[in-house]
Amino acid sequence: MLRVMTWNIRTGGRDADGTDRRDEIVELIDAQRPDVLLLQELRGFDDQVLAGFADRLGLRPHRAGSCVGQPVAVLVRPPLRTLAAGPLRRPFHHAAARVVLATEAGPLTVLGAHLSPYSGGWRRVEVDWLAGAVRRAPGELTLVGGDLNALDPATDHSEQLSRLQPKYRRRHLRRDRRTVDTRAVAVLLGAGLVDLQPAVGGSDAGNTVPTWHGGAEFVGMRLDYLLGSPAFATRVREVRVVRGGVAEHASDHYPVVADVALDPA
Repeated sequence: MLRVMTWNIRTGGRDADGTDRRDEIVELIDAQRPDVLLLQELRGFDDQVLAGFADRLGLRPHRAGSCVGQPVAVLVRPPLRTLAAGPLRRPFHHAAARVVLATEAGPLTVLGAHLSPYSGGWRRVEVDWLAGAVRRAPGELTLVGGDLNALDPATDHSEQLSRLQPKYRRRHLRRDRRTVDTRAVAVLLGAGLVDLQPAVGGSDAGNTVPTWHGGAEFVGMRLDYLLGSPAFATRVREVRVVRGGVAEHASDHYPVVADVALDPA
């Protein structure tokens, strides 16, 4: 069984007031023991810092840097073997990383991304690059995950958006300032991916922000996703949002975890 986890750890686990949350972040990750870990908002994580962080968890890191925003990374637990790894070389506001892993069912392509928080139009461009990477993936097993900063097209978001301040509400509306912008997730679904949380998550298809840590830009929303190709989705046994305990204050996002019937090659 393979465990996959995505988590936005907020500004590299350190706050402007000097609060350091990295030990709590390590505690939570260590408790979940993911085999594939997708992390976003790695501010201050150069290759050396990320290597030390990964060593604490027994993981191997693959980092994608950012020119404007914050790096992302995909971390892998041995004995999973990495066949290929590197950033998606496009001008993402943050970044996206691509890692191909050897499994008993063939290569698994993992795309870990953090899309623009500010503009639905820019997210629409970024997600086209992700969809292109999905189409180029070798084999039938693909996973896309991360903080997509986007709302899903299957839900009525009117009430929740009405509770946001106008400057934050605009991030999730089309240019007419009335239509909810769900294009980013819709493009990935149109590329053949399955939204794993509502598909196999059972009763837990709920929000991933905000935690007790708060954040004025959030109301109860699902912004963090795990999406898989049909062949991958059939192997997913459970998807859940990690809540309670340290998860309430280690970040402003909750982690999303999936257990997958898949073994290393």
